[in-house]
Amino acid sequence: MSTPLKIVAVSGGTFRPSRTLVLTQAIVAELGKHLAIDSHIIELGDIARPLGSALSRKELTPAVERELRAIESADLLIAATPVYRASYPGQFKHLFDLIGQDALIGKPVLFAATGGSERHALVIDHQLRPLFSFFQALTLPTGVYASEADFSNYQISSELLQARIRLAVKHALPLLGQKTEELQAA
Repeated sequence: MSTPLKIVAVSGGTFRPSRTLVLTQAIVAELGKHLAIDSHIIELGDIARPLGSALSRKELTPAVERELRAIESADLLIAATPVYRASYPGQFKHLFDLIGQDALIGKPVLFAATGGSERHALVIDHQLRPLFSFFQALTLPTGVYASEADFSNYQISSELLQARIRLAVKHALPLLGQKTEELQAA
């Protein structure tokens, strides 16, 4: 029996409904079509208030501490963020400011972002990649960006976006298959 891959996804939106959450769920679902997974989605909006009041990790509530440990122990991290003023929100960054500096070394990270228009699509390469490069994470080659036009009533309506999700997962699978083999050997 195969050991499921532990996937933790951070959906960086703070409001409901959330296109970022819908995109995150779609990526997790696509991964689940190809691999045995155990997934956990962290919605930033659910932990934003206690997270924002903590200046250091020792000030976190037990619930937020559990979420940070989930991120650190994931086999694959999905980092999904809405774009505000050409970057990820400050609360999203604050979450990762509290992650152990060495906790993400070599961890595969798949990026996703949502924004009002196509003009924000470079957030993946100009904001997310540098942040996770600091952690020495293994940033996966294909990210997924979605604009407001890709959704109808907070559901994905764009076939091009669905194809991009499939492509990102397809590009991640060789690495994740290798990770699954390592888990089974352990």
